[in-house]
Amino acid sequence: MGHPDEEALFHDWNRVGFEGPLVQGRITLLDETLRDGIQSPSAVDPSIEDKKQILRYMARLGIGSADIGLPGAGKRAVEDVQALCETIRDERLPIAAGCAARTHPNDIQPIIDLSRETGVRLEVLTFLGTSPIRQYAENWDLDRLEQLVARAVDLAVKADLPVAFVTEDTVRSSPRTLERLFRTAIDHGAQRLVLCDTVGHATPDGIRALVQWTRELVDRMGATVGLDWHGHNDRGLAVVNSLYAAQYGCDRIHGTALGIGERVGNAALDQILVNLRLLDAVDCDLSALMAYCRSVSEATKTPIPRNYPVVGEDAFRTATGVHAAAIIKAREKGDAWLADRVYSGVPASMVGKHQIIEIGHMSGESNVTAWLADHGYEPSPALVAEVFRAAKRSKRTLHDDEILAVVRGFTSAPGEA
Repeated sequence: MGHPDEEALFHDWNRVGFEGPLVQGRITLLDETLRDGIQSPSAVDPSIEDKKQILRYMARLGIGSADIGLPGAGKRAVEDVQALCETIRDERLPIAAGCAARTHPNDIQPIIDLSRETGVRLEVLTFLGTSPIRQYAENWDLDRLEQLVARAVDLAVKADLPVAFVTEDTVRSSPRTLERLFRTAIDHGAQRLVLCDTVGHATPDGIRALVQWTRELVDRMGATVGLDWHGHNDRGLAVVNSLYAAQYGCDRIHGTALGIGERVGNAALDQILVNLRLLDAVDCDLSALMAYCRSVSEATKTPIPRNYPVVGEDAFRTATGVHAAAIIKAREKGDAWLADRVYSGVPASMVGKHQIIEIGHMSGESNVTAWLADHGYEPSPALVAEVFRAAKRSKRTLHDDEILAVVRGFTSAPGEA
């Protein structure tokens, strides 16, 4: 819910120069956690039961699509994809499923077979390296690449499956190569083009140029084709690049929970969700975001850093006097909306959390007063002073049990109550 005085309470420089929304139209999301994400060199491949639970959280979050595996990788991959398809079918999960595949019949045919066996219409996400550096390393020529694209798309289209043509390392591929392969894919029936920053090379300016060029090509062809963005985080730009891709014209954005993935990872889908929700580009209930991220963390043995945005343990904690005082004053106004935003760019309530005031060496007495009240203790001046002295002797934020020890010691002292 908004606030009746929201426009007067802060000036939003993010919207300067935009007459309408920052992101045009509604954005859909494709979750790569169960395929690209578990390629992380540090991740454990989750059990099938864990994968099913993660898939359920995706559906609860309103994530539209999920890449649930690469069946061409072998027997285990086939079995897992089948089990996930059956879960979607039997539990009627509101999520579309797709599978990755090289532009090779050996990868695409298993997807076709699984779709027929389970009754789940799988999207074929067929990928091919297209950058000059990759072509040189692999000794590929453009004629051969075009043949691979045509054959792969034809095979999936003949089976009546939707096809997204994925160009690996799109952001370092030449216009000549991309135009020829995009035209081939579209002419043979591909419904989406996936622009990939496979090695995390892109900047927002590069994304703008690439997306605008691709849109112009599609328009010249008179085709109706969706555009996806798939980014990696090698330069630390994956999330912001994904937002720019959405702003510049991609209508489906890929990512993974916690940004897990090859090398330093993919774009963090949880952060993308939060930002798109704040930009009114998606209308998702994010109350399951914490459970989704924790489920992925536990299943893949990937720790969530304490300072990780939104879902990290420190996301909505403060022990600083000035910050806490502002939150407390907002609470005293009886305004929960204000208290959740006065020192936070993300409202904690949006993801089922709340602002936490703690006590440490940087705290003021207002921190102590708030903590005591929140924990059911009368914040008498003497008790506040006792806890405040303990905080100032520390070099860090105090743990709850440490504060409780001070409180109990004070209340049990002769003459104290």
